[in-house]
Amino acid sequence: MAVEGIISNIGREMEERDDLKEVEKTYYSGIRATPAARAYAREKGIDLTRVAGTGAKGRIHKEDVVNYKLHDKIKISPLAERIAEVEGINIKSIVGTGPKGKIMKEDVLALINGLKQEVPKAEAKPAPKQEEKLPNENKWGPVETVPMSPMRKVISKRMSESYFSAPTFVVNVEVDMAELLALRKKVLDTILAETGKKATVTDFVSLAVIKSLMKHPYVNASLSKDEKEMYLHHYVNLSIAVGMDSGLVVPVIKGADKMSLKELVVASKEITTKALEGRLKPDEMADSTFTISNLGMYGVHSFVPIINQPNTAILGVSATQEKPVVRNGEIVVRPIMMLTLTADHRVVDGLEGAKFMKTLKEAIENPISLLI
Repeated sequence: MAVEGIISNIGREMEERDDLKEVEKTYYSGIRATPAARAYAREKGIDLTRVAGTGAKGRIHKEDVVNYKLHDKIKISPLAERIAEVEGINIKSIVGTGPKGKIMKEDVLALINGLKQEVPKAEAKPAPKQEEKLPNENKWGPVETVPMSPMRKVISKRMSESYFSAPTFVVNVEVDMAELLALRKKVLDTILAETGKKATVTDFVSLAVIKSLMKHPYVNASLSKDEKEMYLHHYVNLSIAVGMDSGLVVPVIKGADKMSLKELVVASKEITTKALEGRLKPDEMADSTFTISNLGMYGVHSFVPIINQPNTAILGVSATQEKPVVRNGEIVVRPIMMLTLTADHRVVDGLEGAKFMKTLKEAIENPISLLI
């Protein structure tokens, strides 16, 4: 939580006990500021460590705090500001660890990866002791309050923007996985021996998606901010959604359309491992053209994913389940998977979405075509 937020919250508690001045001394020890400046900063919830003083020996006057409030001056390096802009992060939520609270590249990357930002020991200030807060109670039982992590805040912002800005439609298709599973079984040992990586069902589905996207560029597109132009990508940078305890990240496999199955397996495992270990760089989460979200490993029958903007579509991959189906007039049991396409209707028409899913279904049910 930002220092100003901490002070604001603590201030409300301490006012009830007329002890706010002690809190200020704890946080602002060593800071030269006039009483008027301190009072105004307390009223507006401003962290005096971020305000540059114009008085003698850097003393902070009320006018300095007022100017900071009016102009919202935040010290940030050009590279850090650029990364925050690309990732859609509000720099006001970042605690800088550079000189005089300046936001550095590492602070932004730490926020992106959901890491705890640590203030250098030389600049760290002891926080006032607070009594442990027990969960709130209501008539049904306890209610625990959990603060949102930096990563969860970014996810919340992006998903809200996507959900409320893009008029979407959904297409569901059931796919017979028998042939794909049989092919995977045949090549599994060979790929493992040559790459040291185990090819998953997601890898095969990803290859089918890539081949299908090259035939349907409107599904592999993006929309300009002013909604006056559409960008049809004649290449595939494939995002694979990766869920972690701290939140969801979408690493990107760049140039996936130029990869063989073996190369795709290796690239997928490497980027996923980086994501799980929190080692992703901003560039490795940028420039995607299409996203796959797989919840099949959790036994999910079907779900509707939210578009990962600026993509115009996302594919939800569910679990493969044994189901009775009719083949040649007879009921047989087949491994069936539900695939769900969520598409932005501003770019993709319903008919185009249906055609893409038809192409994808045919590719998965005749997987040998993927290797030719």
